[in-house]
Amino acid sequence: MSDVVPKARRSEMMAGIKGKDTKPEMIVRSGLHKMGFRYVLHDKRLPGKPDLVFPRYRAIILVNGCFWHMHGCHLFKWPGSSKEFWRAKLERNRDRDIENLRSYKLRGWKVLIVWECALKGRNRLSESLLLNECAGWLSQGGGSRSIPELGK
Repeated sequence: MSDVVPKARRSEMMAGIKGKDTKPEMIVRSGLHKMGFRYVLHDKRLPGKPDLVFPRYRAIILVNGCFWHMHGCHLFKWPGSSKEFWRAKLERNRDRDIENLRSYKLRGWKVLIVWECALKGRNRLSESLLLNECAGWLSQGGGSRSIPELGK
């Protein structure tokens, strides 16, 4: 099936998709900041320039979109057109994510992944519950995890 949108318009639309300062990221950032947590944004010294870096806790929080990072939730659906393009693109994203996570672990960082579906969709958490989960994870010094955990 061919695209119903002209190529120039499609390019313009795709260019408008943000990788930084997304609504879910802003909710996590502002909420944790109000709770007194301080962080570095998109630290260029670390692979992949993670969303939030908490040097004091040796912790990283990634706020991932379910589509772009192939999360196994109800928000991820394979596109119906340009299937080969999307499969290659999304698999590259996943492979890059795996390599970045491996690098963070080798460098001694713990990682929390907050998935977009934690803030929207049928199984969303309240903002306060999500922020309390993040704050508890930072404060307790536990290992790497994600919110929500798959299968929950």
